[in-house]
Parts: sequence; C-alpha cells; structure tokens
Amino acid sequence: MLQNFLALHQITKRTISTASGGQFENKFPKKQKLFQEDNGIPVYLKSGIADALLYRATMVLIAGGMAYAIYKLAVASFPKKQD
Repeated sequence: MLQNFLALHQITKRTISTASGGQFENKFPKKQKLFQEDNGIPVYLKSGIADALLYRATMVLIAGGMAYAIYKLAVASFPKKQD
C-alpha cells in the first residue's frame, strides 16, 4: 500500500513538473520603454487608440452625467405650482 502511494506521488510530481505550458514573451521591457519615453503624450494615452477611445468615452459619460445632474437640480429647484 505504501509502495503504491509513493509511486503515485512520483507520477503526479513528475507530471506537474514536466508539464510544458506555452512559452510567453516578456513584453515588460517594451512597455516600460514606451511609457518612459518623453514624446509629449500623457501616460493615460500612451497605449494607443484603445486608450484614446476609452478616455473620450469616459469624458462623454462624465459630461452627460454632469448635464443631467444640473438639469435635475434645476427641475427640483422650481417646485410645481398648486392649482
């Protein structure tokens, strides 16, 4: 029984340690170089067009929310007349 357990332990250990996952390229140095270079672009836009689209969408949502909040405040500040 103990011999079977030890054999099973060795098999599982070998399977886990020899399992080959895909090799990943280290992209950190490229990203680090991109973000550290001084090219006049703000940090929040340095990753490309996706960042620019997300930034603009966020600004549109913020402006719309502010306009809606001001509208609701104006509506609430003038109570309806009682007939």
